[in-house]
Amino acid sequence: MERFIDLAVSAVLLAGLYATMAYGLGMIYGVLRVVNLAHGGVIMAGAYMGWVLHGRLGLDPYLSIPLVVGASYLLGVGMYKVLVRHLPRGAAGGPASLLLLFGFWLVLRNAAYLLFTGNDQSITTTWSTRSVALLGTHISATRLAVLGVGVLVPLGLHALLRHTHLGRAIRAVAQNPDSCTLVGVDVERIYTITFGLGTALAGLAGLLSATIFAFNPGSGSGELLKSFVVVVLGGLGSVLGTGIAALILAVVEVFAILVMPSYLTAAVGFIMLVLVLVIRPGGLFGHRVLG
Repeated sequence: MERFIDLAVSAVLLAGLYATMAYGLGMIYGVLRVVNLAHGGVIMAGAYMGWVLHGRLGLDPYLSIPLVVGASYLLGVGMYKVLVRHLPRGAAGGPASLLLLFGFWLVLRNAAYLLFTGNDQSITTTWSTRSVALLGTHISATRLAVLGVGVLVPLGLHALLRHTHLGRAIRAVAQNPDSCTLVGVDVERIYTITFGLGTALAGLAGLLSATIFAFNPGSGSGELLKSFVVVVLGGLGSVLGTGIAALILAVVEVFAILVMPSYLTAAVGFIMLVLVLVIRPGGLFGHRVLG
């Protein structure tokens, strides 16, 4: 029973990180219909931004969140204006966007190798080894902080999309960009902001991940896979679905260690992605317009 509680708590804590990783990917696809294969590279870049700010400037990783999010947002805006906006829309732009954004990921990866070498890095602070007693077990203070941010992100995203003019414009463009143009909505501006927000969330996820796991320039592929699984499982555009799907993936991964060797648990994400695409392609909550 004690081990079950430990695993359950670990799954909940991990779900906050998975959800944060997936929100940006789902948001960009939900509005622009672009599969952002550079998502994993931005997660890696966010980790290095936090590492540089902490190691060289002495800034606590959670105090550096506004800087990392802001820099990632500007990176996303630049990516859209320089690269993505020139792609053809619809099915014709699918292969082009995949190749272009995958190429950008490779650029980010090789730039990181040149700047930081291939050694593993991590962000360690004075409270990284502290823990909190809860439910008869001890929980890492860092993981609790990540979970806290993981809860705040969907609440903030939901408030933005439901209760602001910008959010309503984003949802309208996701549903019918042509009609939005007719009523005076600047669709290109909404696309730019959305791509920036999605990229900012990826950078935030990278920073949070770096406080828990080691990373290097080759990081990001596993995070991209998990983001795909969560987005597909939860249903494209569903904020609530993404959060629940993140919890499901975390629970399955954590408890899989009871029935298979630890080195095989990484394959759980692949298996879940295939099963979801075959059995329920629309996800648990179906395809929605960012709600």
